[in-house]
Amino acid sequence: MKLGAARPEALHPALRAATWFTAAALAGLALYFAARLIFPPGGQAPGLQAIAAMLAGSAFWSALAVGLLAQLVDGALGMGYGVTAASFLLGLGASPAVASASVHIAKFFTCGVSGIAHARVGNVNRRLFLRLLVPGALGAVLGVLVVTQLDAALLKPWVAAYLAVIGVYILARAFRALRRRQGEPRHVGKLALFGGFLDAIGGGGWGPVVTSTLVGSGSDPRTTIGSVNFAEFFVTLATAASFTLLAVEGTWPVVAGLVVGGVLAAPFAARLCRGLNPRLLLVLVGLLVTLLSLHSFYRALA
Repeated sequence: MKLGAARPEALHPALRAATWFTAAALAGLALYFAARLIFPPGGQAPGLQAIAAMLAGSAFWSALAVGLLAQLVDGALGMGYGVTAASFLLGLGASPAVASASVHIAKFFTCGVSGIAHARVGNVNRRLFLRLLVPGALGAVLGVLVVTQLDAALLKPWVAAYLAVIGVYILARAFRALRRRQGEPRHVGKLALFGGFLDAIGGGGWGPVVTSTLVGSGSDPRTTIGSVNFAEFFVTLATAASFTLLAVEGTWPVVAGLVVGGVLAAPFAARLCRGLNPRLLLVLVGLLVTLLSLHSFYRALA
């Protein structure tokens, strides 16, 4: 009965169409990058030599490990990939712009595979997914427009403080009697707009804002995480298209490592989310949001 209850939601025509579109977009972009690698533009090293050099270096393998860990966190809890990966790139000395572009390129692949995995195991709520889709993408486009004109650092302390409050609230709910929300969550469109906006500005924020708020307001953790995770693919697609940055000079071995690690971890993360106890999910999400927000608040004020 458990499997039978999840299957109709996963096979709904809207989710099936979103899944096929995601798979086609991933395959098309993968073929595009493969063609550029095998037949590089004039003056660049042949593709096989570039691959050999990448595998011989440490950057790819370090990024693969980080991508694996970041996607396990993101796929199971609905947040954390962008923050983890961006922090790693900044630690390597990349500029904020390069780090943000690299993370969004990697997230295009990892979010796509993770979203498909969540849909196939029945973690996606169709109505919630559709309500997140358009406002989230619109918020991402607006965020790109704003970040090119304003200093996004001014917003970071306020966002971090908001997330810290949400994280503490989720932790408090985890130790009370768990009560499921009756009916559908409210203000989903506004929340998705805000989350997409923040994600485009800082290279991360969609999961912490959208997932934590919905879970904290009483929505089912499993289907909320799956729905938000799948919608993130389309938010990332809108962000990447708006930035028009599909290649970053000097960082592609790191991007490749993040992609490979994230893709390998995505199916396991979706099943991990499905098997975890709802109370444990609340504790993990609350701790993660609180720690990440406090860290962001410290860095914003430093």
